[in-house]
Amino acid sequence: MRHRQKTIDVISRARQNDWKVAVPAGLVTAAALVVGSALGSVHGPALRPRVVVWSAAAFLLVFGVIATRRVGAGLGHLVTTRTMASAGAAVRLVTTGVGYLIIICAELGLLDVSIDHLLVGAGLAGVVLGIAAQQSLSNVFASVVLLLAKPFSVGERIRIRSGALGGIFEATVLGVSLTYVTVHTDDGILKIPNSVMLATAAGPVTAHEESPAPIP
Repeated sequence: MRHRQKTIDVISRARQNDWKVAVPAGLVTAAALVVGSALGSVHGPALRPRVVVWSAAAFLLVFGVIATRRVGAGLGHLVTTRTMASAGAAVRLVTTGVGYLIIICAELGLLDVSIDHLLVGAGLAGVVLGIAAQQSLSNVFASVVLLLAKPFSVGERIRIRSGALGGIFEATVLGVSLTYVTVHTDDGILKIPNSVMLATAAGPVTAHEESPAPIP
């Protein structure tokens, strides 16, 4: 328990440092985008607007990447302290990917590069991927809701009521990832999809009701 608490404290300090860097970097990124859009231009004979827009694009790229990486790390550390390290790594990866996509679109817009065809292609690809990964995406969004609402916490003994899972049973929560909630029941370890867990009725088992169940 002491080791876990020490680990949580270290991760919390790292998360605070990430946000201390992410906020100023994000402000610089936003300022570069505003200044470059208002005062810069890649077209025309004047040199000054070109220098402004290319300088703003450089600042946007550098500080945008820093802000994205720090935000992703901060969110990853937050999820790690509340669930599992694997879930934190997945959140960090998704956040970083979305941030990089936003930076690319902002760079293209700042440099007056047409992104109409790119957006159409990305939209079609997004629709196809969304249909193909509908079940996986529903589990990911359900995990976000579970992490924010926190109807239960890791290590807690809960009672689960669900017709899809066969009625009422008690379990100890072992972990929450982006796809599954891992619980330990009297029959062994069970992985429940997050979308199914979100649709169940779950509540803590009180001390006088609790029946001991060994955790491997």
